[in-house]
Amino acid sequence: MTRFIKLCAAIAILISPVVATAGSSAAGKPILPAAEVAIFADRVQQDLAARGASIAIVSCMGRDPAQMPNGILYTHVAFWVYAQITLADGSRGQGYRVYNLYQRTDDRTVSDLVQDSPAAFFAGAQRFDTGVIIPKPALQRKLLAVLNSSTYAALHNPRYSVLSNPRNGMFQNCTEHTLDVLMAAAYGTSDPNQIQANIIAYFDPQVISIGGLKRTFATLASEALTTQDHGSVVATTTFGSLARFMQKYGLAAEVYRRTPSTISRF
Repeated sequence: MTRFIKLCAAIAILISPVVATAGSSAAGKPILPAAEVAIFADRVQQDLAARGASIAIVSCMGRDPAQMPNGILYTHVAFWVYAQITLADGSRGQGYRVYNLYQRTDDRTVSDLVQDSPAAFFAGAQRFDTGVIIPKPALQRKLLAVLNSSTYAALHNPRYSVLSNPRNGMFQNCTEHTLDVLMAAAYGTSDPNQIQANIIAYFDPQVISIGGLKRTFATLASEALTTQDHGSVVATTTFGSLARFMQKYGLAAEVYRRTPSTISRF
């Protein structure tokens, strides 16, 4: 029994940077004070509204950045849409509604599309730090059309993998669904095969450094950490790879990083 416990501990240490990439779950136990979360969420909303963003891609730091693989800061990404919302007092007003893909709490290998508020989006954050992409106005209009159509839900693959490969349709995570919706809007298509072809042709995913031993043990720890959809190189969709793609092809009006006290270029 002692040997088994030691083996389990060794496996946990071995795969910890891989497990750390998981973060597309609705918030469980809050880490940061709720009042401060609400203030930060409002600041992000005010920034977006001041910049005239009807829709933006916003990220959340759901894991300690010290545990993250090199080149990855954020674990969750969602569309924020400016719309009529219900306020805390029950009245109606204008604000941002968040379009998420979340893992189920009772089965981490399955995801659902869930709408919630900016405060709920940041409720499980490790730090008040977010990356933001504001698409160019023409693309904003196209994205809103996709989100308000059946295509948005049709592009959802509920088979969840933390490290899903965007170059095939075997699994999906929140950033990959965001990419699929972005491709549908940018290229004016709802055809999954055409979207996949465009991703292969134009999108460069983030390479994740993970050896063969880690890959084996990661799957033993959780089926949501599978890499069976990858070849010898593991590469997935991240906020950074989305930002680079949109900047490369002139799809982003602004890309920046927001903390409580600073706004800087990402």
